[in-house]
Amino acid sequence: MQNYTMVMFGEAERGEFRTAYYCKTLPELVQYLGNPPPESRGLHFAVQALLYERDLVFFRVKEEGFSSQDYFWGLHLLENQETISQIDAICIPGVGDAEIINALTPLCFIHHSILVLTEADLCDYLLA
Repeated sequence: MQNYTMVMFGEAERGEFRTAYYCKTLPELVQYLGNPPPESRGLHFAVQALLYERDLVFFRVKEEGFSSQDYFWGLHLLENQETISQIDAICIPGVGDAEIINALTPLCFIHHSILVLTEADLCDYLLA
């Protein structure tokens, strides 16, 4: 059986910033990252991914959509990692920043993966 892996960027109440957390179950997600802060969407998408039996790599960022350095650090780790053979989707809720989206696009092409944005983020990106 093929493992489908999703990469998620988002806020969380605990865990180290600029660290990749690999989760296969909801209890692991809660153990590593705790609860979502108000207005955060990353952990909500992470729960959905796990419920659909996807493996999850979660990067905790300080502030969804605004902590550019955290996103670029995660991108750097993804580009240089050798343990995940296939990334099926990269989810960046709260990000409408063209610089971050454009930096992630080549990684999506390499892995033939999709980039998941919210409707509001896509609108911000297209109208910037």
